[in-house]
Amino acid sequence: MTNEHSNVAYQVMWNRLISVVEEQAQALVRTAFSTSVREAGDLSAGVYDVGGQMLAQAVTGTPGHVNAMADAVAHFIRRIGRPNICEGDIYITNDPWEGTGHLHDITMVTPSFHNGTHVGFFACTAHIVDIGGRGFGADAHSVHEEGLYIPIMKFADKGTVDETLTRIIRGNVREPDQLIGDVYALATCNEIGHRRLIEMMNEFDLVDLAGIAEFILDNSRRATIERIAALPQQSATGEMTVDGFDSPITLKVKVSVEGDKIVSDFTGTTGLDKKGINCPLVYTKAYACYALKVAIAPEIPNNAASLAPFEIVAPENSIVNALHPAPVALRHIVGHFVPDAVFDAFDKIVPGLVPAEGAGCLCNFQVSLRPRTDAPAPINARRSEVLTFNSGGSGARPDHDGLNATAFPSGVMTMPIEATEHAGPVIIWRKELRPDSGGAGKTRGGLGQYMEVGAQEGHEFDIQAMFDRVDHPARGRRGGGAGAPTTIVQDDGGTMNGKGKQFVAHGRKVVMAFPGGAGYGDPSERSVDLIKRDLARGYISAKTAAQDYNLSVAEIDEVQAAVAKGEMI
Repeated sequence: MTNEHSNVAYQVMWNRLISVVEEQAQALVRTAFSTSVREAGDLSAGVYDVGGQMLAQAVTGTPGHVNAMADAVAHFIRRIGRPNICEGDIYITNDPWEGTGHLHDITMVTPSFHNGTHVGFFACTAHIVDIGGRGFGADAHSVHEEGLYIPIMKFADKGTVDETLTRIIRGNVREPDQLIGDVYALATCNEIGHRRLIEMMNEFDLVDLAGIAEFILDNSRRATIERIAALPQQSATGEMTVDGFDSPITLKVKVSVEGDKIVSDFTGTTGLDKKGINCPLVYTKAYACYALKVAIAPEIPNNAASLAPFEIVAPENSIVNALHPAPVALRHIVGHFVPDAVFDAFDKIVPGLVPAEGAGCLCNFQVSLRPRTDAPAPINARRSEVLTFNSGGSGARPDHDGLNATAFPSGVMTMPIEATEHAGPVIIWRKELRPDSGGAGKTRGGLGQYMEVGAQEGHEFDIQAMFDRVDHPARGRRGGGAGAPTTIVQDDGGTMNGKGKQFVAHGRKVVMAFPGGAGYGDPSERSVDLIKRDLARGYISAKTAAQDYNLSVAEIDEVQAAVAKGEMI
């Protein structure tokens, strides 16, 4: 076989590996018990060489899971020990510092053997609805309060599941069937990945993955470094402030392009918080790398080598490098703002490339339902934990409007009402786009959304709010306007906090408005046709069309008349 033919064959194998891990991820989506995995895609899947280097990741999944999991397998190898890695083994952890950042993510790793030889690993991660402790929220003061900790260990030893471990897990969580079901789904999707890998190895007559691994990693590293070398070799600083829990948080970063690498240094960022919004470095690294990679090399597949040139530095016990035993349950709230901070710096190095700020963190809430306690409850009232993933608007891009109610940077999907209501006795009374929430600009910020949540008759509940952008809405870029802030109140006018567990009495609803993305560029430069389109679709009101975009009364009347006749959408 010639070298050229070998490279062609390796490229085919590389593509096959990507399809293998995507099938692995889709198997998890289809078999998971948790709605956050099944409906929102809050997961990751990947294949690794025997050294623990990630060779390919699934397209389905979140950067926080995938990029954090890129480093995880090396921890598993170190903890388990190579002499103890056996065929039929399955390993498990939810260690925030050696997994993906908090106890509510379970990572499972399965060694892959071919003809008795260890050839690699498959790994996957999924968010689970409950892990015990205080529940999914920011209220804990240390990681010990946040739930059951599972160190890196064997879930199955040479094919035999550790039933003692499963009993311990069941005895410490509120949704034992759901959690154990998700654990088995994780194990099964790794097995599916392994089967497809062996089929590929047999097809191409491979005895190991050394050759394809070298091809993937060398090409990815070279391609990424070429993109970095083409950038201006300079540094810039970025800064942003977000709500925090009791007081605001400032993220500071210096981004330096240095030949064959980009260094992001978070010195000057706020220190640890007393509540569980702290972020382990592994999760900060995941989103800082993601921000830069999508800016300069989005089409290069994610693997260990394409991520390696992005170096992340942060002071220990800053809010972006929380050390054990800091509370970290809602590490995503800070982690999801890391890209906007990095973009603030990178925009000064390469103008006109990165978007304006968006909603940033997911607009998640978890509802802990129970029979009402203020009066006799119906016999069918029950306890239930319901987690729903929702999104504000993303920031406007230099040449395109921001996406409405779309999660960036996390990429998870907004969960449908039907799936949420199927998970427990919760009612979503309203879920619709929020007009005028996208910041004005040459390109407009994406819209947030309205939601109202309550419980079925006979239930009361606690809501774990996980919101930001209440006091610090998304900032526009290059003359663009800010996005609308988050609001949260009860339907009787009772005030609520953006974060933390809060009681909602029987019959009451929580009324939420999720934030919009910011605009990009001077609003006076926006196309009149696009302004009219937004007005016709209800994305902006007549007031906004006039005040922010200077649309005339006659033009507004023209649009409204056309909409009434069904001539514009």
